[in-house]
Amino acid sequence: MKITDISVDITSEPKAHAVRDAIQLLDRNGQTRVRIDTDEGVSGVSTTYFGRVESSPAVLAKLITEQLAPEVIGEDPTIIRGIRQKLQTLTDYQGTAGLSSYGISAIDLALWDLLGKSLDVPVWKLLGAQRTAIPTYAMVGWLELDVAGLESVSAKAMEQGFRGVKMKVGGGPLSEDVQRIKAVRKVIGPDAPLMVDANQAFGYAEALRRGRVYEELDCRWFEEPLPAADTDAHVRLAEKLDIPIATGENRYGQAAFRDLISRGGVGVVQPDLRRAGGLTDCLEIGLMAAGFGVPYASHGGGAHIHVLAALPNTIYVESGLLPADGKVKLVDGCYPLPPGPGLSSWNG
Repeated sequence: MKITDISVDITSEPKAHAVRDAIQLLDRNGQTRVRIDTDEGVSGVSTTYFGRVESSPAVLAKLITEQLAPEVIGEDPTIIRGIRQKLQTLTDYQGTAGLSSYGISAIDLALWDLLGKSLDVPVWKLLGAQRTAIPTYAMVGWLELDVAGLESVSAKAMEQGFRGVKMKVGGGPLSEDVQRIKAVRKVIGPDAPLMVDANQAFGYAEALRRGRVYEELDCRWFEEPLPAADTDAHVRLAEKLDIPIATGENRYGQAAFRDLISRGGVGVVQPDLRRAGGLTDCLEIGLMAAGFGVPYASHGGGAHIHVLAALPNTIYVESGLLPADGKVKLVDGCYPLPPGPGLSSWNG
């Protein structure tokens, strides 16, 4: 089997309801869709999401079409790691981190989808699944919501069967965070996991100050307290706090995780499929973390559920609220694994 064509199309439109975290307004629904065709009639697809900047899907499409795709045409699509290495070598001069990683990830995911469809099995079976369902929480606590809105959406998440919720912090003074956390805790109950996410908003001193308060409020983890690339600060912060530090979504490639994990700078590792380099890199990062006893929780859902099914250290898949049509239902606070071939998913 050989790759005969790679096609790309895009969409970019305003989000019906813009959401805000501590550092940015996410006001776009942008997608870059990749399709890989073969001489045996089997195809694989992937979708890369952008939450802001209108032109980003088109820029990524140009990079894939003009730079990455020509290197892949004619290759055997089942040699996924070999293709990854070829594309990493190609982009090394310009920098593989950044948008190049988005492109490599898009191709990697489409290749895994193609492989699963060629064998008529879901990818989680190819990876050797360890479980048949993935525990989940709802990321619903955006900063544009007032306290009443935060309470309402958190209650809805619990009604839908999620095990817990995550909320944004760092958009105002610490007293505001405390008020909002207490409001959500009252709604979800004393035992449900409540995670807080600062989206890299703090320096070390402020992260330490707020982290001590978040752990007193029994938050499950403190996500992205610091600029993602500052490994030393993550190590220092983890040494001072009892609350686990969750991070990883803004790190690119496996090498960016090695020292963070081995030096104890992360308590919950959270790669992003787009930035880490695709399913292949996320799987390998997860196994690296497992070797150090560090739990793994996805950033985002969708195709990530296949990785989570296979890792020994999985704790959660991230999700938004369930669709209003009622077609997706949780079982004991978990997403069942999708039965369809390739990279089918429930929540992406």
